[in-house]
Amino acid sequence: MLEKFTPNQRLLLAVALSFAFFIGYTTLFPPKAPNVNEANTSSQVTLTQSNAEIEQPLNMNTGSASNVKTVKTDTLTTINSKEFTLKIDTLGRISSIVLKDSIHDNKEGKLAELISATGPKPLQVRFTDEALDAVAQKTPYSSNMDDIVLGENGKAEVLLTQALNGLNVTKKVTFYADGHYDVTVNLSDEKRYFVYLGQHPQINKEMMTVVGAMVYAGDNKTTIFEDGDVEGREGFTNVHLVSAFDQYYATIFYDFDAATPVYVERDINDNPVSYLEGTKNFAFKGYIGPKEYKTLEAINPILTHAIEFGMFTFIAAPIFKVLMWLHGLFGNWGWAIIALTALIRMFLYPLTQKGMVSMQKIKEIAPKIKEVQAKYKGDPQRMNAAVMEMYKKHGANPLGGCLPLLLQIPVFFAIYRVLLNSVELQGAPWLLWVTDLSRMDPYYILPILMGATMYYQQKITPSNFTDPLQEKIFKFLPVIFTFFFFTFPAGLVLYWFINNIFSIAQQYIVNRQFAAARIIRHEAHLAEKHHEKD
Repeated sequence: MLEKFTPNQRLLLAVALSFAFFIGYTTLFPPKAPNVNEANTSSQVTLTQSNAEIEQPLNMNTGSASNVKTVKTDTLTTINSKEFTLKIDTLGRISSIVLKDSIHDNKEGKLAELISATGPKPLQVRFTDEALDAVAQKTPYSSNMDDIVLGENGKAEVLLTQALNGLNVTKKVTFYADGHYDVTVNLSDEKRYFVYLGQHPQINKEMMTVVGAMVYAGDNKTTIFEDGDVEGREGFTNVHLVSAFDQYYATIFYDFDAATPVYVERDINDNPVSYLEGTKNFAFKGYIGPKEYKTLEAINPILTHAIEFGMFTFIAAPIFKVLMWLHGLFGNWGWAIIALTALIRMFLYPLTQKGMVSMQKIKEIAPKIKEVQAKYKGDPQRMNAAVMEMYKKHGANPLGGCLPLLLQIPVFFAIYRVLLNSVELQGAPWLLWVTDLSRMDPYYILPILMGATMYYQQKITPSNFTDPLQEKIFKFLPVIFTFFFFTFPAGLVLYWFINNIFSIAQQYIVNRQFAAARIIRHEAHLAEKHHEKD
């Protein structure tokens, strides 16, 4: 049946069905939630020797039940600020950080807890000496502070100390109201140890979002380790930052010495676990919180590289900056999305115009093409040559509608990732009924409008269907897309809806131009016949 489609129709069908498939699949088969019993052992990482470009950690049995499962920790220090409540436990780790602003609440309406209840936690120290590590995981730290109230522009310094067998460990951590902190770890003697970044935040998991770990190193090289897809262990040096991230939030270590070895290793669920190799006197910085561009840039511009948009980042990153600039002009993310859509349509106008004109030309000569195909039905080679000659004669390119569409696909996916991963859209209202552009439209108004405009756009777009079944498939696609878009963030659906409006307007103009040209040709033909009679 597919051979009856024009090249343009086959491409449109492939794109539409591919898009419907990946949305449908992730809707019907969402990512499997980790088993609680398995997750409880996610910090049990076994470090073994391997052949690598840099020296790997010594073998240490961090999976020992005696030094992981039986440890009971309590809260040692609590820090309260306007934006968050942070807790440090008796193992000297950041055990909890809860965001207070309701825009960060999860889908169940609970406050956003950025530290995973299981697995290693930020600032956790592990030693390669098994005997020493076993003692360290049972020996509580002491703190110079119990409860701290952090002012909006203030900072708080916490001194954590741990006395082991002949070894004293000191952590000095200075916390700031914007979510970043400075760390120095000092040991009284030389021992090999590692400082863990912790698991990524687990607030909400939207379809088609990437979660896991990221290493930004060397000459602007980004390496992503996705949950469920980590094998073995990798080591890095000359690292600018290492991040454990989900859709909107991240735990980050940065600003450590370029010679510091950084490792990413799989846990029992094949998820990434990241850690730094420390020294006797080791200094670095950290951040835990939303991946808000302006906040990260204000702390340290290098942190903005923790905002990652997938394989089309090279397109998505400048689009995101334009979106932020538009938000500065309009003061509303909804209107900024509409303005961004308009700018992108202007940029792609020549491509879309070429595609629409090509489709119109093919529609006009379709009857003549059918005549040629019928005439040379028994001679495929001659038929193809005659058809190509017909295209050439009338200036119609059978690929003219395909190539512009192919060039637009990377732009679409870049915008998709920008709108899906921009934490700035959280809690951002647009019109009366849209109070949060990062979440689905509660009344389904935007998805229905999107589906209606998609249907109307189809209706006014030239088609050359020869099979009624083909036509029914394409007419049914707006219904399928509307169904899937019910669960999409309102900001993304708004983009699609406005994009459809621009497509309809452009198609209408092209249709009018060709209609006017047909009238002129018809009048010229009548005038010529009248002249012949005279």
